[in-house]
Amino acid sequence: MISDRIAGAPISWGVCEVPGWGYQLTPERVLAEMRDVGLKATEFGPDEFLPPEPAAKATVLASYGLAAVGGFVPAVVHDPAQDPTSVVDRALDGFVAAGANVLVLAAVTGREGYDERAALDDRAWKTLFANLDRLSERAAERGIVLTLHPHVGTVVEREDEVRRVIEGSQVPLCIDTGHLLVGGTDPLALVREVPGRIRHMHLKDVDRGWAKRVRQGEVTYTEAVRGGMYRPLGQGDVDVAGIVGVLERAGYRGWYVMEQDTILERAPDDEGPLRDVRASVAFLRGLAA
Repeated sequence: MISDRIAGAPISWGVCEVPGWGYQLTPERVLAEMRDVGLKATEFGPDEFLPPEPAAKATVLASYGLAAVGGFVPAVVHDPAQDPTSVVDRALDGFVAAGANVLVLAAVTGREGYDERAALDDRAWKTLFANLDRLSERAAERGIVLTLHPHVGTVVEREDEVRRVIEGSQVPLCIDTGHLLVGGTDPLALVREVPGRIRHMHLKDVDRGWAKRVRQGEVTYTEAVRGGMYRPLGQGDVDVAGIVGVLERAGYRGWYVMEQDTILERAPDDEGPLRDVRASVAFLRGLAA
């Protein structure tokens, strides 16, 4: 059942690894609200969100009735002068100990935040492909699925970059419906094309007008998020229902992680981000029904 595979992510509550992103809610509030809205599991969030020790992470999540899905790991994988093995190994140690099974890798530029991007030369692409396949195999040896997350502000953002990864490597994919649309890729078309490569899902709904402004350089990604680019599932311009339908018919049985990037200016004096999360959960449960 789809309803048994709906997970959360702290970024939907505004909890983010980017310095200065916004007001950061406490783990106690975020995890309690995940539990109360009926989510089954969550990604870990940024390093400082949960206790650093893997067993402690799992214990905290279990105290709220949540399983550990895995999490987002930014790493530089295109630079021949940098070896990402230690970053990924450290994350794998934690995932194995906490009982998580999905590592979501973002091929970051090495700069802070996601408001700038970089184009790769052929040597950097060759390094990226080699690292992706090597790290994916390394994770699989430990029972973890390493997926690549095309992401705004990383070296795999635009449609031509996504397709170059598909053609040049064998790495499984984390499909983020929002980041794909912002980068110029039709997420439904891609899911139809390569369902067998998809091992993890981040579901976002997006206002297409904001996405276009980011793509054209009129606003930064951060400005668009603050302005309301992300909508509750079913209320934006992504065909979430179509995407889920294609995946289910293709035999996808992984998690659907609701990950709608949010920026809080201050502590909410009402239910805050929970309102949109609740609407998204209701939409997904409606699809299951």
